[in-house]
This record gives sequence, structure tokens and C-alpha cells, in this order.
Amino acid sequence: MKYKSQAVAKLYFTAAIGLFVGQILFGLIMGLQYVAGDFLFPEIPFNVARMVHTNLLIVWLLFGFMGSAYYLVPEESERELFSPMLAKLMFWVFLVAGALTILGYLLVPYATLADITMNDLLPTMGREFLEQPTITKLGIVVVALAFLYNIGMTILTGRKTVINLVLITGLIGLAVFFLFSFYNPDNLVMDKYFWWWVVHLWVEGVWELILGAILAFVLIKITGVDREIIEKWLYIIIAMTLITGIIGTGHHFFWIGTPDYWQWLGSVFSAMEPIPFFMMTLFAFNMVNKRRREHPNKAATLWALGTAVMAFLGAGVWGFLHTLAPVNYYTHGTQITAAHGHMAFYGAYVMVVLTMISYAMPIMRGNKANNERAQVLEMWSFWFMTVSMVFITLFLTGAGIMQVYLQRYSDAPIAFMAAQDKIAIFYWMREIAGLVFLVGLVLYVMSFFVKPGVKVNA
Repeated sequence: MKYKSQAVAKLYFTAAIGLFVGQILFGLIMGLQYVAGDFLFPEIPFNVARMVHTNLLIVWLLFGFMGSAYYLVPEESERELFSPMLAKLMFWVFLVAGALTILGYLLVPYATLADITMNDLLPTMGREFLEQPTITKLGIVVVALAFLYNIGMTILTGRKTVINLVLITGLIGLAVFFLFSFYNPDNLVMDKYFWWWVVHLWVEGVWELILGAILAFVLIKITGVDREIIEKWLYIIIAMTLITGIIGTGHHFFWIGTPDYWQWLGSVFSAMEPIPFFMMTLFAFNMVNKRRREHPNKAATLWALGTAVMAFLGAGVWGFLHTLAPVNYYTHGTQITAAHGHMAFYGAYVMVVLTMISYAMPIMRGNKANNERAQVLEMWSFWFMTVSMVFITLFLTGAGIMQVYLQRYSDAPIAFMAAQDKIAIFYWMREIAGLVFLVGLVLYVMSFFVKPGVKVNA
């Protein structure tokens, strides 16, 4: 570790992994409730389990992004972090606020939670993924502003690199688009229109910049390829991401009451969204093939390559499957959407955070890489999680295809719940694959407790 202040990232990474475990546990609860509806009812109803599952996903990824930034920005800027104390303070603020919010979901009826957090003063609650009480959203804004100030001042007073520039652009975009979560118009069409300005423009826009910057940083470190080559790739990927991702928001506007030109704009630009992900795959494998050194951290290399492949499959291929308006007419809101969402989030964002943790955590513990036994365990965890996520996606895709046919396309469409009964086998298989995923995650956590590491200067 070149700079002492990089150690702040360890706090964020530790919290991220802990919350990740919680997210998967609630995912398994939900999966079981799909086929055994009374499981844990009324203690944890399905709608509450879903809120906790999705909110934990968002929060732990934000912890992962912040930790990644706190690790890579000082190294890229060639100076210590502007204020390590501010980073630590905001960590505890974010962690406590997040924990209290999750406890609120679990222990208090949602309507009561809205009352006691004075949601009536500035109503923002009740929308998917943005269920957080208004006071929590305000806390997130404070944490985000402090984080951006800390990172921004470090970059401004240090070396300027393309990776830092792309990262800070993505992080500023993340903060700016989150502000639309406070806009809650009475008109339902307007509400859904601007809701996507948070959800889509995060995951199919500015988060991709963060993904590209983190992946580029790790590839520079583990391959030794010239920075100039990696930066040129990064510029092209980011340009394509913004061109396709921003107007590609239109694929969410097909059926919510917006003008029909969105069907053309959404279809055309969304059809191009796999291109930057395919370029990212070529980029990662190109850099590894051109590597000038054999880095001892084989596990981090595996995660980096896996990120590129799975992001292309999940966000690119599975996104394209149902993004054209004539296809989406039948598939929107079905298990096809869930299949795409699971693999896209895992491939693009979960894996890049795990890549960064895999690379940086051994260095912050005084090693260049974990020892061989720990790395073998970690690589097993990679395959357990990744293969099980592929099967989760395939099972949900099968469920979605049958659901579309039975419920929407056949000459004699059946009711929603009748269709759910007929595709329950897919939900059982998805649950089994989810348990395998949990085994992989446990192996990932265990790999960091294998000692000793390889004592080599970073």
C-alpha cells in the first residue's frame, strides 16, 4: 500500500461484504416465499423481504464503490486522501443510517415508518428501490456530498489521470441523478418517467463509468500494460456507454403513457447498449493477453475477466433479449426482467466490487496477494457464485418464457396466479441455485481468513 490513507477502504469493503451476505439471505427468503407463500409470514412478509433485499443491494454496492474510490484515487493522484477522518466519519453515518432503515423495514409497518419519519413533509416513500424514508435519503445526500468533496479535493490537488476523471464523472452523476428521488409528482406517468432517471441512469449510465474506471485501474496493476493503451480503450467504452445509455432510458417509457416516439428511440439506442459491454470484454482479455508481468494475485485476474464476460452476458445479451418495443410488449414485468436484472447486477457491479476487494484487501493487509491456498478457495468461490448465477438466470428465463406464453401470448391466456403455479418448478430450481450461490459467498469470505499471505512489497 503506497499511501496510509488508502486503509480507509478496508472499513468500506468489510461493511460491503457483510451487507452482501444479508442481501443474499433475504433473497433466499424471497425465493422460498415464491413457492411456500406462508414462509416466515407474518414476521417477514414478501414485500418487506423484497425491500430489504433490493435496498441492501444498493447500499452495499455504494459502500463498495466508495471503498474502491478511497483506495484507487490516492494512488492515481499520487497523494494522500484529502481527509481520512471525514471518510471514516461518513462511513459510520452511512452504516448507522442504513442499518436503522433496514431495521425500520423489518420491525415497523411501512405506513407507520412513513409517519414517524415525517414523510408527509416531503413525500418520497413508497416507490420501488427508493423506499427509504425521506430522512434516510437526506442522509445519503449528505454522505454523498462529503464523499465527493473528499475525493474531488484529492484529485484536484494531485495528479490528474483518465481513470480519476472517468471515476469522478460517474460519482458526480450518481449523486446528481439520486436527487430525482426527491421529485414525487402526483401524476403517475410523470412519477414513473422521472423515477427511471434515478434507476436507469444509475445502472445503465453513470455506474458504468464507475465500473470502467475500477476495471481499468485493476487491469493496469495486474497486467503492467501501458496506461495510454488502457486509457484509449476506456475513452471509447465510456463514450459508447453514454451515447447508448442516456437515450436508451426510453426502453422504460414504452408503456407508461409517454409519446410513441420513445418506442423508436428506446428500441434503437437500447439495441446498441450491448456494444460497450462487448468492448469491455475485448478490452479485459486484450489487456491480460498483452500483460508484461505475471501478477501473483491470480484470483483478482479471474474476477476482472469474469466481470467483463458476465457484464456483457447479463447487461448486454439478456438486456437485448427484451429491449425492443414489439418484444417488450409481451415481456415487460415478467420473470424475463428478473433474469436480466439478476445477471446484469451481478456481472457488472457485484463482480467489479469483488474484483477490487480481491486485489486491494491483501495489499491493505501487508501482502501483494493472498497465499495460494486462500486464492484457490477464492477462485472456487468465483466459480460457485458465477455458475449458480448463470443457472438462476436460465431458470428465471425459462419461467419468464412460459409466463409470457401462458399469460399473455396464447390463444387462451390464463390468470397470473394460475401461470405462477405452472412455472413453480423453475422457482424451486432457482432456490437451489441460490443456495449454491450462498456457499460460494461463504467461501469468498473464508478466503480472507486463510493465513499467512505472501509478504511482498506492494
